[in-house]
Formats: sequence, structure tokens, C-alpha cells
Amino acid sequence: MEIVLFATGSPILVDVEESLARASLRLRAGIRNRDGTDYLTAPTPLLRSTDLDPAILETPFLIPLFGSANRRLAAHEAKALGLDRPYSLIDPTAIVPRRLTFGPGSYVNAGCTLGAGSVFGAFVFVNRGTTIGHHAEIGDFVSIGPGVVVAGQTRLPFTSSVTVNDTGAEMTGASLTGVIVIVLAADEKRIPVPLDSAIVVVRAREAVLLAAGV
Repeated sequence: MEIVLFATGSPILVDVEESLARASLRLRAGIRNRDGTDYLTAPTPLLRSTDLDPAILETPFLIPLFGSANRRLAAHEAKALGLDRPYSLIDPTAIVPRRLTFGPGSYVNAGCTLGAGSVFGAFVFVNRGTTIGHHAEIGDFVSIGPGVVVAGQTRLPFTSSVTVNDTGAEMTGASLTGVIVIVLAADEKRIPVPLDSAIVVVRAREAVLLAAGV
């Protein structure tokens, strides 16, 4: 099976290439949607978004961008160009339950653990080493990781991004919408999460709310 990568300007693309290789999927082409650095490392054709033939448009595609806002914009651009077969990829090294709902265009990187009964929306991005508990609800365009722990029955809202730096973070909640609970050691912080937001957990047990697209 062949896959196209739409948007080639993020360094995370190399991880997606590796996941495709482990899954025995062939990378047919990368599509540049912005001027700037391209991160394709495989000997793969690089196409401009203005030069797509019907065969490329019919090929399943992934968007290798971690930032929620950037990924959502790229998904709209891809659809406008005629790419209408978003592909979902779970790295073969991930631990995956028998019962899981996984939306189109979503990606799970290497070494993740996914809990049973969880529901993932469209174009979700789960980065390396993330653990997600049972019956979690992950909204469209959510970004998680690397190394984040999401407890069971937690709901992450549409387009939120949660990343972690150095400390490890745990997110818990009983079906919370618009709120993510950050637990660092014994401290707990409740932070309202507007749409298109990102929570970055940093050193010294503090949480910082940033604009999405990081």
C-alpha cells in the first residue's frame, strides 16, 4: 500500500517515515504546502501542492504535523486540493487493545500504550511513549505527547495540544470537557482549555498555557 505525506515542513516527519517503514507501507510522495525546509529523508518525490495529478489525489494521505492548529489548517487545504482519503496509522510498536475507535487521518507514534474502549477523533496525533487509559475520549485534531500519561475516562477537547518537557505529566479527569487536570508529583492544577490551545508542562511543577500551533 502507498501513502502520501501532506505538509513536509516539520521535523516530526522523520518519525512518521519510520512508522510507515515498520508498517511495511510505501511512501509514494511528499507534498510541500509551504515554502521552507523540507524534512523528507527517504528517496521520495517532493511535489508542490499546485502540481498534483489524479493518481496522487487518489492516494491515502497523512499529515505529519504535531501542532493542532497547523494540522487542522493542512487538513482543510488537503481537502480543498482534492485529497479525500485520510489514512490512520498506528505504529506497530504500540500496544493496542482489541476495542478501540480510531478516526481518519490519525497517527500514533512508536512505543505508545492505548487503553481499551477509548475513542479517538479525526486527525489526532499521539507522540512517542504516550500512555492513554481506558475509555478516554480524544477529540478531533488533538495532539498529545511525547511521554504524557492520560488516565482513563479523561476527555480531551477538540484541537487541544498537550506536551511534556522533562518531568513527565499525568492527566486525569472524569469526562471533563474544556478542562485538563495536570498532576505533577503531589500538586494538581486545573486549567480551563479554550479551543486552539496548548498546555505545556515544564519543570518546577508549573503549567503554562500557550497558543496552539507549537
